[in-house]
Amino acid sequence: MDATAVSICIGLSGKINAKKALIAGLYFGLFQAVMPLVGFFATSLIGDRFTQHGNIIAFAILAFIGAKMMFDSYKLRKDCSVEVHDSLRWTKMLPLALATSIDALAVGASMALLEINIVLAVAIIGIVTFVLAIIGAMLGSHLGTKYRTRAVFVGGVVLILMGVLLLL
Repeated sequence: MDATAVSICIGLSGKINAKKALIAGLYFGLFQAVMPLVGFFATSLIGDRFTQHGNIIAFAILAFIGAKMMFDSYKLRKDCSVEVHDSLRWTKMLPLALATSIDALAVGASMALLEINIVLAVAIIGIVTFVLAIIGAMLGSHLGTKYRTRAVFVGGVVLILMGVLLLL
């Protein structure tokens, strides 16, 4: 659900077509599938110390990107000709995909302890995240075209709040 919320925020930052929504879905689906694998195998190698500071890192990334979105919304309000940043560049997507999937490390670690079929689990996680991220990006784009400056600001607030929730 956090990847879906971030996908909505991505959609808010500009007009998203099916190809761009697919890119968002691929980033989030792939990271949400790979991170439990990393947690699964890391647990057997070095234990739970691997995921100990993940929430703090995720908070910092989400808070920074959220604050930038809020600042961008102010620039949009001030000067309508200013374009919102290209939110689908890999330099933006990689930190977002990583931040939203860090908690999946802990999920993978718990799967190792419960002897769950990890291949089936990550396939389901990846596919569901992929689909929901596409839907989120398209929904955000639809809302963004109607309420662009307010929507970008609210998207930034949502990212910061998600980071705070991770800390709690």
